[in-house]
Amino acid sequence: MALFGHDDRNLELLEKRFKVHAYIKREQATGDIALILRGSKKKIDKATEYLSNITQPEYVAGNAKIPMEYALETNHRKTIEIPGSIITTYANKTIIPQTPNQAAYIRAIEENDIVVSIGPAGTGKTYLAVAYALRCLKNQQVSRIVLTRPVVEAGEKLGFLPGDLYEKLYPYLKPLYDALFVMLGAEKFKALQTTETIEIIPLAYMRGRTIDNAFIILDEAQNTTMGQMKMFLTRMGAGSKIVVTGDVTQIDLENKNLSGLRMLEEILEGTPGLRFVHLTEADVVRHHIVKRIIRAFEDWESRASK
Repeated sequence: MALFGHDDRNLELLEKRFKVHAYIKREQATGDIALILRGSKKKIDKATEYLSNITQPEYVAGNAKIPMEYALETNHRKTIEIPGSIITTYANKTIIPQTPNQAAYIRAIEENDIVVSIGPAGTGKTYLAVAYALRCLKNQQVSRIVLTRPVVEAGEKLGFLPGDLYEKLYPYLKPLYDALFVMLGAEKFKALQTTETIEIIPLAYMRGRTIDNAFIILDEAQNTTMGQMKMFLTRMGAGSKIVVTGDVTQIDLENKNLSGLRMLEEILEGTPGLRFVHLTEADVVRHHIVKRIIRAFEDWESRASK
């Protein structure tokens, strides 16, 4: 799977890059699987050399190989330093950065008090931030984790949703719950939430607070106003770290120009202790078709703006 990719996606990239025909053959006698390349000798030699290089130790860091799909799409030929595991989940899955941009994102969190991560869906903005927050909690670098999101009514009005306030807000916060369930398991997550070691709240509930010794994550920041963004960033207390994540192409505010995330870089760029990290479609780690969808929408928006 690591070599061929989902639905043989990597083979398609290999064929496109080296102009060869690649397919898989299973030996009936042994059951072994072979990768067969057809084409001119020169092109096959280049593809074979590439495949040999990509499995060399220089492409391995933190016990994790550089994904072949990423290497093929970016003409990867040199060693890339990628940090080792961030955490290991309760299901014994190791969470690591999958691309150099994701690795830069993690290094930025390590080295700065505030990090703003901007990029499309599926690039790991929130997932990696939650993983690093749990790492800090485990290592006693912080005493708690606070996750928050702005509640923006996109399509459904809160008043018309069934249930009490918690039940109305739950759908907005569910992506944060999902990430924690995956990493901690339901029982441990519930225990940490009961003791308020992990707190998941709407952004409006942050007003008036000063949060010390915590790892604070603001998700879906593109749906904050400038006033809300200022309010959030100034909640930071001693010993805390903040990560802001958002996608400026998915603003749900009625007036998209009011997004606090859009203007933040212009206002705060160069502030000591604060770093901006931009992720792109090359960092999407969901199904490979997600990259194509993102690219298609970007092309459409570019044509529409002309």
